[in-house]
Amino acid sequence: MFGLDPTILAIVALAALAAGALGYGLLFSRIETEKKAESRVNRVKSAETDQNKVRAARERMQEMSKRRKSVQDSLKDLEKKQQERHKKAAPTLKAKLSQAGLGLTPTQFILIGLAFGLFMAFASLVAGAPPVISAGLFVITGLGVPRWVLNFIVKRRMNKFLEEFPNSLDVMVRSIKSGLPLTDALRLIAAEGQDPVKSEFRRVVESQQMGLSIPEACARMFTHIPLQEVNFFSIVIAIQSQAGGNLSEALSNLSRVLRERRKMRAKVSAMSMEAKASAAIIGALPLIVMLLVYLTTPEYMMILFTDSRGHLILGCSAVWMSIGILMMRNMINFDI
Repeated sequence: MFGLDPTILAIVALAALAAGALGYGLLFSRIETEKKAESRVNRVKSAETDQNKVRAARERMQEMSKRRKSVQDSLKDLEKKQQERHKKAAPTLKAKLSQAGLGLTPTQFILIGLAFGLFMAFASLVAGAPPVISAGLFVITGLGVPRWVLNFIVKRRMNKFLEEFPNSLDVMVRSIKSGLPLTDALRLIAAEGQDPVKSEFRRVVESQQMGLSIPEACARMFTHIPLQEVNFFSIVIAIQSQAGGNLSEALSNLSRVLRERRKMRAKVSAMSMEAKASAAIIGALPLIVMLLVYLTTPEYMMILFTDSRGHLILGCSAVWMSIGILMMRNMINFDI
């Protein structure tokens, strides 16, 4: 084996480098021309791609604008219908009985109230009360107490509906995500839900079977359950039927909003409980003082009931106490 001379190797390397430099120098202009041509082609392609992207983005914005306008028009129409509905007279006795879930007709309800009032008036007469007091007791127990009981039942039923309604919406969301149509989801709530949501959704299904559309049937629920939450639900169904969209996502968002509203209502009620207790104590204090004075010195208090000037004092006191109670009630009641 013979070793190569380093000088020869250096000469060969220099010759190869010189040949490469010479070739690059001769082909440099051609290489630069090809690079420029390639860069121009790439710029043209990127410009076309950007134009396509801009055109696609513009079309998407136009589609979203049309969809937004359609939703706004639907909301305006629904708001007009709701304003017309709210401008009508207060709910009738028949509507109140329907909202309470009682299977009574207005005539039956009035007869029951009158019978209860007659019973209380007769009992007061037997106990030795004056006829004037018995007549007043008849009016209060025969006309006032039944209405108060009816309003109490309606309010309690509304609270139960608000507690169960978000859970029913969650069931509907899971049903729709699993592939069931909206009609089957409504039937599922009507069959397996909890009252009073179950009975109200059963009315929606029955209305649909009678020929009404789903948005119309859901809008009719507001007459039986006059709550803003039901109004939100009917608006969501109406908008989805007109403009389309992901109904399960909309109902899921509605369920979350209803839960947050209930939390806010509970928080406000807890924060205003001290003011309500103070108002109750202030309102009951005059009556408590009158009772204590009557128990200790009856003759000192009876002059208010036997003298005409005492009647005037009692009447003025009742008026001013009523005004104060109403003012305190408006100050501590919050609408959410």
